Amino acid sequence: MTFTHPVLVRWSDIDSYDHVNNVRYFDYLQEARITFLAEALGTTGDLFAQHPCLLVSQTVDYLRPILLRHPPYDVDVWIDSVGTTSYTLGSRIVDRSGETEEVYAKAVSVIVTVDAETAAKRPLGDAERQSLLKHVVTA
Repeated sequence: MTFTHPVLVRWSDIDSYDHVNNVRYFDYLQEARITFLAEALGTTGDLFAQHPCLLVSQTVDYLRPILLRHPPYDVDVWIDSVGTTSYTLGSRIVDRSGETEEVYAKAVSVIVTVDAETAAKRPLGDAERQSLLKHVVTA
């Protein structure tokens, strides 16, 4: 199941080349990732207090420049895989405002679950695992 989160480009996101600065793509991905995980894990309140985790790796493929405009772009997020202490998210920034869907960026993010007190890796709990597995998308 793919989750979609709209992100609106802000004036401050634009660089001297009149498109979104590449660093801001990470902000858009983070905003969608946090919203997705809160929903996927059924969290009310502080997501990270209830399900401590760390982003340990993120790669982004920039496919085309994002421009300042209204309406928002969509960020799609899904689970690629679930391991013992980690899971991998797939994401993409998409424009669906026209007649065709245009992909602006693709990302892969690896999240490791940690103990809140020691920050050491910990195994996923059964409830976490089951919640995440519901959102696995296979190609």
